[in-house]
Amino acid sequence: MEDNKMVNYIKEVLENMPVGWLSITTHRLDIYNENLAKTEFLDQFQELYNANNFEAKALNELPTAYDYIRLGHPLSCVLEWGIANLNKLKANNVISFSSKTVPVLAVLRKNLLENKNTQISYTGSLPTCFDAEVIQSVYGYKFELNKVESVADIAEFDGSTLFLSEQEVIGSLELNSKVDFYINLYANLGSILLINGEQNDSYVSDIQHVRRRETIAMTPVNSLSALKSLITNSSIETKKSNVEADKKSTLDSINEVTVANTKPLVASSGLSMQYAIMMGLIHDAQENHKGKDIKFIVPTNCYGGTNDQARRVAACLDHVEVVDLAVDGENDMVRSIESVLTKIANEDAVPYIIAEIPTNPRVEVPELIELKEVLGKVRKTANGETAIDPVFILDQTFCPNIHFLGEGEILSTVRTISYASGSKFPSGGNCTAGYCVANKKAEALINKIELHLSLCDNEATALQYEILAKQLPSMNQRIEEAYKNTREFVDFIQDVLPEAKINFVSEELAQQGFTPSVFSLDLPTTGDTAEEKETVKRELNHRLINLMITEIPNESKYCVSYGQLKGCYWTIPATSTQGTTKEGDKDYIARVALSANMDLELHKKVFLQFVNSI
Repeated sequence: MEDNKMVNYIKEVLENMPVGWLSITTHRLDIYNENLAKTEFLDQFQELYNANNFEAKALNELPTAYDYIRLGHPLSCVLEWGIANLNKLKANNVISFSSKTVPVLAVLRKNLLENKNTQISYTGSLPTCFDAEVIQSVYGYKFELNKVESVADIAEFDGSTLFLSEQEVIGSLELNSKVDFYINLYANLGSILLINGEQNDSYVSDIQHVRRRETIAMTPVNSLSALKSLITNSSIETKKSNVEADKKSTLDSINEVTVANTKPLVASSGLSMQYAIMMGLIHDAQENHKGKDIKFIVPTNCYGGTNDQARRVAACLDHVEVVDLAVDGENDMVRSIESVLTKIANEDAVPYIIAEIPTNPRVEVPELIELKEVLGKVRKTANGETAIDPVFILDQTFCPNIHFLGEGEILSTVRTISYASGSKFPSGGNCTAGYCVANKKAEALINKIELHLSLCDNEATALQYEILAKQLPSMNQRIEEAYKNTREFVDFIQDVLPEAKINFVSEELAQQGFTPSVFSLDLPTTGDTAEEKETVKRELNHRLINLMITEIPNESKYCVSYGQLKGCYWTIPATSTQGTTKEGDKDYIARVALSANMDLELHKKVFLQFVNSI
């Protein structure tokens, strides 16, 4: 009876849900509490359910579930809540994935770190992307594989037992105490993980963190398909798509934009792409530089996801280490790279550098000729042998239009892989998919990166390819128009608030093609001590942002996004994108991102109100 009530309620919710539940990639962070991600949304959703309230207005007022849909979103939360209720589990113990293999990797990772045994039992066959030998040799995970006819055939085991099975309908299971983790695989949708038994509750946050960093949640459109299967108790509908044509169009556009003339790869998110790059390069090093340590050189204050993921990979592998790279403000990227590469060459280790150009959030561009020279310099090991040359992994999200990689371009002579977050300019904020492409010098590495993209089942979905195919052709024009708005806004702020420090590209750099549409704003402050000045500045940041989003709610958002089709986005990196960055390296400044389609005059008017109030 209760199940029928819940199913009927979900049916009504789907008919009344806000449009944004299905279509947007980011939400207003002023109604988002990171410490209560998912739970705050579901607590209030449960209250609506108890009151049988499914009105559109009530649903629209629910707090944001997560700040990015790759981490989870209203529809994935409702799906997990529904499945949990059917199976008498806590909602936290059901986690949906766009990937079929990453939930397995998530359990294996925790068990590796806790030195716990794992057996993977399955019916039929394992997902074609599941490569047991590579998972053991490259990721370092340990497990036993057992093919069974049914759950009843699973033997008692000293450790964790996973049960994988293909499913066609979203519904309830007969949970067996011998199984710790049920992983249900669904054709083109992904997978749903059920964590069984209180003794496994400690896995929830660790598995959620894997989904946050190395893959994405089941996408909104696929979560909707799964929910429709749940409420009708019927097979999941397979929608027709033009995925092959959309994929070809997307890859052609990436080649046109980057002029790399090599094979691009497209992943479900920027971090999914970065994970494939990292694991592919580790795999290559293990084959071509046997026994040598691997060093990932990472900016100390870069995007928190990059920093965190690199350290998470290193935590699992004794021969992999993260080396800090100081790039912003007082530090010069080129000098820092020179120093770090010299040390790594002396140790005869394998150097992989991850860096953003322009840097985030201070929008700085290194001297590119010097960067090329320092990356291409031949170095010696302590024994006098030629050191391994670095691979430069370039996060080009802020300026995806710059030609770094093509023949004759600035980084064509050093091994370089460029990647970009697709939730920014490539899709205009309509999906999370990201892409990467190598120059000719690094082309041989793409096969290994593709292998790990496939192994993790993290390739872009059919809808993501469709969105990119539609949006990529207009990307460069949108970048140009958004830059014009940003330059005009920056000039205005400098006129009306000359004491503010603005980090933005110079006119000279813009002439070279660096035309980002994001800048950082260090507001003038007062106080007798450094602590007082910092406190006042942080309060001013919030006052400014709250004024902008209150006065211009249809355009100004408190959000980490960038490259959207319309509007203006405000954030404080230290409390958003730098969430996992060490405290001393965080930037408590305002970061502003403008689009090509916004009311710039209104934004100037409201900013002037702020200036007159301080």
